[in-house]
Amino acid sequence: MSTFCIYLFFLSLTFSIFNLTSSSSSQELQTLLSFKSTIQDTKNTLSTWSNTSQTHFCNWTGISCSSSSPLSVASVNLQSLNLSGDISSSICDLPNLFDLNLANNVFNQPIPLHLSQCSSLKSLNLSNNLIWGTIPSQISLFVSLSVLDLSRNHIEGNVPDTLGSLKNLQVLNMANNLLSGDVPKVFANFTKLEILDLSENPYLVSEIPEDIGQLGNLKQLFLQSSSFQGEIPESLKGLISLSYLDLSQNNLTGEVPKTLVSSLKNLVSFDVSQNKLKGSFPNGLCSGKVLINLSLHTNSFTGLIPNTTSECKSLERFQVQNNGFSGDFPVVLFSLPKIKLIRGENNRFTGQIPESILEAVQLEQVQLDNNLFDGKIPLGLGFVKSLYRFSASLNHFYGELPPNFCDSPVMSIVNLSHNSLSGHIPQLKKCRKLVSLSLADNSFTGEIPSSLAELPVLTYLDLSDNNLTGSIPLGLQNLKLALFNVSFNQLSGKVPYSLISGLPASFLEGNPSLCGPGLPNSCSDDKPRHHSASGLTTLTCALISLAFVAGTALVAGGFILYRRSCKENEAAVWRSVFFYPLRITEHDLVIGMNEKSSIGNGVFGNVYVVSLPSGDLVSVKKLVKFGNQSSKSLKVEVKTLAKIRHKNIVKILGFCHSDESVFLIYEYLHGGSLGDLISSQNFELHWGVRLRIAIGVAQGLAYLHKDYVPHLVHRNVKSKNILLDVNFEPKLTHFALDRIVGEPAFQSTLDSEAASSSCYIAPEYGYNKKASEQLDVYSFGVVLLELVCGRQAEQTDSSESSLDIVKWVRRKVNITNGVHQVLDSKISQTCHQEMVGALDIALRCTSVVPEKRPSMLDVVRGLQSLESRTCVANLQGPNGEPSIAV
Repeated sequence: MSTFCIYLFFLSLTFSIFNLTSSSSSQELQTLLSFKSTIQDTKNTLSTWSNTSQTHFCNWTGISCSSSSPLSVASVNLQSLNLSGDISSSICDLPNLFDLNLANNVFNQPIPLHLSQCSSLKSLNLSNNLIWGTIPSQISLFVSLSVLDLSRNHIEGNVPDTLGSLKNLQVLNMANNLLSGDVPKVFANFTKLEILDLSENPYLVSEIPEDIGQLGNLKQLFLQSSSFQGEIPESLKGLISLSYLDLSQNNLTGEVPKTLVSSLKNLVSFDVSQNKLKGSFPNGLCSGKVLINLSLHTNSFTGLIPNTTSECKSLERFQVQNNGFSGDFPVVLFSLPKIKLIRGENNRFTGQIPESILEAVQLEQVQLDNNLFDGKIPLGLGFVKSLYRFSASLNHFYGELPPNFCDSPVMSIVNLSHNSLSGHIPQLKKCRKLVSLSLADNSFTGEIPSSLAELPVLTYLDLSDNNLTGSIPLGLQNLKLALFNVSFNQLSGKVPYSLISGLPASFLEGNPSLCGPGLPNSCSDDKPRHHSASGLTTLTCALISLAFVAGTALVAGGFILYRRSCKENEAAVWRSVFFYPLRITEHDLVIGMNEKSSIGNGVFGNVYVVSLPSGDLVSVKKLVKFGNQSSKSLKVEVKTLAKIRHKNIVKILGFCHSDESVFLIYEYLHGGSLGDLISSQNFELHWGVRLRIAIGVAQGLAYLHKDYVPHLVHRNVKSKNILLDVNFEPKLTHFALDRIVGEPAFQSTLDSEAASSSCYIAPEYGYNKKASEQLDVYSFGVVLLELVCGRQAEQTDSSESSLDIVKWVRRKVNITNGVHQVLDSKISQTCHQEMVGALDIALRCTSVVPEKRPSMLDVVRGLQSLESRTCVANLQGPNGEPSIAV
């Protein structure tokens, strides 16, 4: 009997537990449905969230349950589902919820403080939404959170003191918002904090709080692009666990604390670029255990950088460009086994490049332009097989180039212009990926190497201002040269016709012995040959007759043209405004703008390259009669645009205008357009260079959208309107033409262009002609796809009809899941991770829904995060052997 009673007891207990578990599961299911009811799900991505669903709620979209019994919701991850509506506090009825991720949606509301009722919640991610308003003092209610991510929203106002109550935080990310004012000293309370990100808050005018230096567990500190001012606190040397420190693009002044770098024993990345720092760089540069990424570029430093020690065995990236550094460059950098990037351009460094550079077996880029380096280019340079960029122009290097200086099979860019190099230019045969070679303004002698014609992707070649002799190799005309400058040498002989017809005449001047059509000297084989006496008599008579007829026609035609010219000159009263001392008249411009100087035409007008009296070149865009804009308003608009100052936007140097047309005068860039480069038959460019082009374009657009006042939209972004200098630095041109030609004329012109450039135009433009930043973002996304895929925005495949690149990529990705099929096959698979990241950004930029597109500031941030992991690209040859990298 007692056994039976015990049995009944356990049976009753089992039923009770079952009922309790069932009741708990039912309650959590209802909680999820209640939470869903306040959300707008336009794409029906939460279709599995249903009472009638055949799947357990633990298998619903975005739901993860704990592995313990009974099953209970532990995580709700609804990231990137295009959700909007209200974030309800009903989600807090889930008793074991520790992670709520609603990032990358379109929730449009203030910070949902009611989520503080989620007693078990440890991680809250609301990044990249439309969250607005200030941070209320009640933020202190989130006392249990260890991760709080509010980045990439529209949060404004001051950071409240009550933020310091969140003592359990390990991650605090409020980057890319509109925070302003002083940052309070509340960080000493964050004893567990590992990541702090206040970057990209341009109105956060504050000094860096000294108490940040008390965060002994902090591993990553990001304060870039946030208008921080004052000096770098010496207290930061207390960040003994710090790996990444980014203080770039602020207004920091003073010197770098003497023991800062040496105190940060675990430092991986150090970036204080684009500030106003000065003084000598502190000793102990590499006394830490590991220093992977050092970036100090674009400041106003002065003084010395001491030689690094052998402790820098793990150093990969060293950037100190655009400062005022002087003294010997730390040559030990050139022999570090893991060094990949050395940038020290635009300083006053002295010293030499050592032969030990051959020990830098992973070195990819060296940029030392505009310094005081001297000595010879070392023979060891040619043994670095991973080097794809070597740029050391505007220095004092002398002597002959070593015969192997371009032996790296991945070499893409060489710039040694404006030095004192001499001797013959070696034959270049091994660097078959060479895209740009600039040896201008040296003392080279001998002939132009014929092997240059065998480099299949050579696009930019500048050998001007040397002492080269002999003829121009005939094979060069077979290359797709966007730049070929051999001016001011001692060359002779016939110039290949394609090099005359396709490039400005100024690129050949200063060589009096050159001959060819259009040049001062005609070649002997172009002159008429001798004939027999009878033949000569017949020919002479025929020529006299023809001359008489032609002369009569010319006289009549000339009279008509003269009358027409007089009338035009009477009407064409030219007015000019120059923002720089160009020393050129309107007449000189008109004369210089002829068929030979034309380099392209578009729907808004032709573009010409005109030589100034100084010998410099300018680009002139001729806008034909466009509307009723008054002279005064035109002058105001152009002056407004001319005030734009950004490294990735072409400068407007001046303009001339009459009642019939306007000449916009821009700076001239020798590299041509990105569109021409992409459309070339053998477009091959290292992924690192492509990524830097994309970042530069994105930075230029972000400047127009947010930083420049008045805010502007480009409205005509495409690869043809992105120009490149010889170092592949991109610059946007033809921006904001709507302000010059007027809105009606601009709309009409853009509509007429739609058929040929429809791939760059966002879908909503068909029904909404209103200018918006989202239009530019979409167009940029198309350009980014061109760089990732290595194909033009619109082209015809052998198996497909003409298809724009957005549709082509989405078809490959969505239908065949062929993410890697769309990546440029000429780039090594070792780069695919970074390329997929860029592809993801491009697809978000070209979203059909404008609200889902990121801002250009978001795009810059995303692309820069990829740049820090830029790959070493190795490509397999046709037989599987190690070959070349792009």
